[in-house]
Amino acid sequence: MTLIIMRSLLGSSLTFIWLFMAISSVQAQTYNKTVFDTDGQPLKADVEYYIRPAITDSGGRFTLILRNNTCPYYVGQEDSDASEGTPVIFTPFAEGETFVRELRDVKIQFTAVTFCIQSLAWKVAEMDPTTRRRLISTGEDHERYSLGNYFRIYGTDTEKVYTLNWCPGEPCPINCGLPLCGEAGPLIEDGKRLVALDGSFVLPVEFQRA
Repeated sequence: MTLIIMRSLLGSSLTFIWLFMAISSVQAQTYNKTVFDTDGQPLKADVEYYIRPAITDSGGRFTLILRNNTCPYYVGQEDSDASEGTPVIFTPFAEGETFVRELRDVKIQFTAVTFCIQSLAWKVAEMDPTTRRRLISTGEDHERYSLGNYFRIYGTDTEKVYTLNWCPGEPCPINCGLPLCGEAGPLIEDGKRLVALDGSFVLPVEFQRA
């Protein structure tokens, strides 16, 4: 009887270990999965790309938006695909990484010449008092570990279509607490199309090489 119980426990333990290894393998593969542009090419670090909606009637390419005609710029969209938008570059947090990967922290920065003397890196900004949604502005996050400057790209069920998220982990893996993660979607304000976190609609996007 004792031998049967030991064999049963051993079998259960081996099954658990196998499941754990299988799940860990899948997570590792997803964690290192490359993001692709609209041409099916790997998204490269420090190369210019346009971010555009992957569905129709959801505005145009991402661009710089001024709120109240004062600095800083905010992340927004053109009204339609007819406008070119503003390209961005991606800089992975992982040192020496040359490709952008899903679920990894990456800094996103517009490449443009503006009259606002500041960084054009994306940053989680203040909460809009009306909608209770967090806006995405530009500028350097000078708080500890610069968590506000690092975003993540999540894959979808559709090839080459992604969502943009804020849920930093790599800059501070321990002792920083759990961030209030959020997914990016559109926010209409005074006729301008802003991009903000925490909405009910998550905007699927594509990356087109500039």
